Amino acid sequence: MSQDETHRRASQARSRPRRPNGPRYLLRLYITGMTPRSRRAIENIKTICEEYLEGRYDLEVFDICRRPCLAKDEQIIAAPTLIRKLPVPLRRLIGDLSDRQRVLIGLDLIPHQK
Repeated sequence: MSQDETHRRASQARSRPRRPNGPRYLLRLYITGMTPRSRRAIENIKTICEEYLEGRYDLEVFDICRRPCLAKDEQIIAAPTLIRKLPVPLRRLIGDLSDRQRVLIGLDLIPHQK
């Protein structure tokens, strides 16, 4: 194989999109306005998603102050609340998501250790 051919194949491999391994995650974060607690929750979940779920997650953020019907529909009793819709089963995590270990276990990204 010539050097040019090797270089061309390496370029093609780099330009191909990576296919992420594992299931696709659909996450919904319900907040109440842009409070410091809401901002922390958004930042924390984005950081975790980029580190553990890169390329295989959708994160939707809903402000239940602006759309209170969402709180009723999803039975939100506290905010921020993160709901993992996919993969099933559905999971709920309440709080600003700063307890990284709890979030990772809650999303089944690391095994629960007893």
